[in-house]
Amino acid sequence: MKPANKHLDSPRVVRLSAADEQLIEKYLRSLWMESGLSDNTLAAYRRDLHGLAVWLSEKGISLTQIKREHLLDYLGFRVGAGVTTRTTARFLSSCRRFYRYLAQQNIVSQNPTENIDLPKLGRSLPQSLSETDVESLLNAPDVSNRWGLRDRTMLEVLYASGIRVSELVHLQIHQLNLRQGVIRVLGKGDKERLLPLGEEALDWLQRYLSEFNDLLVAQQGTQWLFLSRRGSAMSRQAFWYLIKKYAKLVGISKDISPHTLRHAFATHLLNHGADLRVVQLLLGHADLSTTQIYTHVAKTRLAELHAEHHPRG
Repeated sequence: MKPANKHLDSPRVVRLSAADEQLIEKYLRSLWMESGLSDNTLAAYRRDLHGLAVWLSEKGISLTQIKREHLLDYLGFRVGAGVTTRTTARFLSSCRRFYRYLAQQNIVSQNPTENIDLPKLGRSLPQSLSETDVESLLNAPDVSNRWGLRDRTMLEVLYASGIRVSELVHLQIHQLNLRQGVIRVLGKGDKERLLPLGEEALDWLQRYLSEFNDLLVAQQGTQWLFLSRRGSAMSRQAFWYLIKKYAKLVGISKDISPHTLRHAFATHLLNHGADLRVVQLLLGHADLSTTQIYTHVAKTRLAELHAEHHPRG
């Protein structure tokens, strides 16, 4: 059991000096103005800095008096309290940004985070599904009613294209080209990519468009492709709930999300011999190293391909 610690990542502030609290709030206001960070992100920064300030105050040190050795001691204290490597890395990033700001404002002369390396993080393998599990999930919606038909079509498009869930729920009708069998997506960094769909997904899309023609035509303004029951675009949270519901219905015990089908898309392509760079383009990854994690998931199939095709296999 991890030792309890009332200071660590706790929103309650104990013996935090007014000067330190004012400094933190001034910094957070600056972050909000410059970067427009979300409330959750700002709250995470606040917890990190409050935790450090409380620990320092017990030693009679303020945030502006901290030295590198104090910060190393605090990192050691966190590790002893059972904090994970990933959380420690996030905390150290928060501190670096905070003390960079203080240095720019001439509030401190030295940055105590200098020459402290971030802990190395092992890349976690993405959760994936077997082809059998995917088939069960795709067959779960009741397509005898229009909303089940919508759900089946969305699942088919997601698995056929590897599209991001945010891109899926915000697809508009003009992005779909049934004749060419592709959807045009504007992804991260406003980079456009064309995603092929395959015959199965196209068939379901045609059925969906036929069944929903009245609602699609009746839309005012932006023409969303996949409609909620209110006639608007579906939210990511709503689609996440649907996937959870259908996974439970067919007995899939893994904790899956819409992103899991994107992982399955990439893994199954590699399992069947697809080129890694092609998968990179389809997923919209800027860096090939991001895509390479799927080679670990698909390593069994890749080893078979090597043995089959390499002259010394």
